[in-house]
Amino acid sequence: MIVAFSVTPLGVGEDVGEYVADAVRVVRESGLPNSTDAMFTSVEGEWDEVMDVVKRAVAAVEARAPRVSLVLKADIRRGVTDALTSKVDSLERHLEV
Repeated sequence: MIVAFSVTPLGVGEDVGEYVADAVRVVRESGLPNSTDAMFTSVEGEWDEVMDVVKRAVAAVEARAPRVSLVLKADIRRGVTDALTSKVDSLERHLEV
């Protein structure tokens, strides 16, 4: 499965980069395939391991912020691995045409 999520600290002011970095650090240290862009962090793995990473990423932000917003989207597809890169590779091939 792939989970794309965004963790936003609330009540800490406008510059939230250092708080978001705490969440992304948890994801990167998990060892699961992941990518981060301007809006979301995506992580790929089995249900329990991915949800554990999301939970720990939220906790990392929650430790420093009085309130946290979480947006989460999941692509649950049995038997598929490496979808994090293969989906993008497929798109790029179609764009070359």
